[in-house]
Amino acid sequence: MNKYVKYGLIGVVVIGILAAVVYFLKQNSTPAELYKTETAERKDIVNKVIVTGKVIPEDEINIKPQISGIIDKILLEEGVRVQSGDLIAVIKVVPNEQSMNQAAGRVRNAELALSNAKLEYDRNKTLFDKGVISNQDFNNLKLTYEQALQELKNAQADYQIIRKGSAGGSASANTNIRATVSGTILEIPVKEGDQVIQSNNFNEGTTIATIADMSKMIFEGEVDEAEVGKLHVGMPLEISLGALEAQKFDANLKFIAPKGVEEEGAVQFKIEGDLAVKDTDSTSYVRAGYSANASIVLEEKKDVLSLKEALLQFDKETEKPYVEVEVGENEFERRDLELGVSDGIDVEIVSGIGEDDKIKVWNKLEKKSDED
Repeated sequence: MNKYVKYGLIGVVVIGILAAVVYFLKQNSTPAELYKTETAERKDIVNKVIVTGKVIPEDEINIKPQISGIIDKILLEEGVRVQSGDLIAVIKVVPNEQSMNQAAGRVRNAELALSNAKLEYDRNKTLFDKGVISNQDFNNLKLTYEQALQELKNAQADYQIIRKGSAGGSASANTNIRATVSGTILEIPVKEGDQVIQSNNFNEGTTIATIADMSKMIFEGEVDEAEVGKLHVGMPLEISLGALEAQKFDANLKFIAPKGVEEEGAVQFKIEGDLAVKDTDSTSYVRAGYSANASIVLEEKKDVLSLKEALLQFDKETEKPYVEVEVGENEFERRDLELGVSDGIDVEIVSGIGEDDKIKVWNKLEKKSDED
């Protein structure tokens, strides 16, 4: 019994081996489909460049004081729309002791000079009335007296400005800071109690507020040197904002920097475009500093024969593009191509293949033949 079982097991093993060999031979004798194919199609191709940047007001006006002092009151808030002349803040003047002393000394000197000039004027007027001195001499003394009087008025006005901030003798001792243009207050970088410095030739002064017209915005971005040569002033831009994804804004390219700036090994050129922002509810939320992308169409073709760029192959020597077209079952022949506009995914086929040609989806792992 054991003998028959042994022979039976051996037979099963042999049959299994034979079956495996037959299956292997059949699999290898059946030609496998090595490549899939695709065809070209007609579509629109748009070659465009995307520029990242931000949206800022075209002009920002910094409001600065004409006299140094301390912020006494701030009457408006950031984001408020103002008209030219609107009162923004009030400054309380803190007199400088040295300047006060100098101004007071000038007043005293002017008073002394006026007193002497008046004495001379009164004495010589009597002589002039008696005909003792000439009309020319009297007029010279009269002019000296009037000049001394004016000098005293100027000295008193300067003293008043240093002491109270104005020559009008205001009891509140303050000066008003008003909007010089109409627009929106973007920033008030000071608070009540802060000391501010006047603007002059030697000092920029403290900014009390920044105002801008939010209906006049510009897109500001940077373009790589590889793309800047394709741009020209007047090209249309389509602006999309990160904070307002559902909206698109039209713009026109108005400035391309003549000089590039190297950043991390790449040369970038600044560009600017006028942004059309209408004063409506939907666009009133466009804020200064929003991040934005500008889409610039470099070239566009309508209804052209196109092919996926992934199907292209390139000659090792000439680097010219070609594809392999199916001419039989798993048989392909090379076709050189002339290419047109590309959008980075699809490319225009100017010549080389037709709409019905089946293009080989080539396997990058395949070792290409020497003729490639």
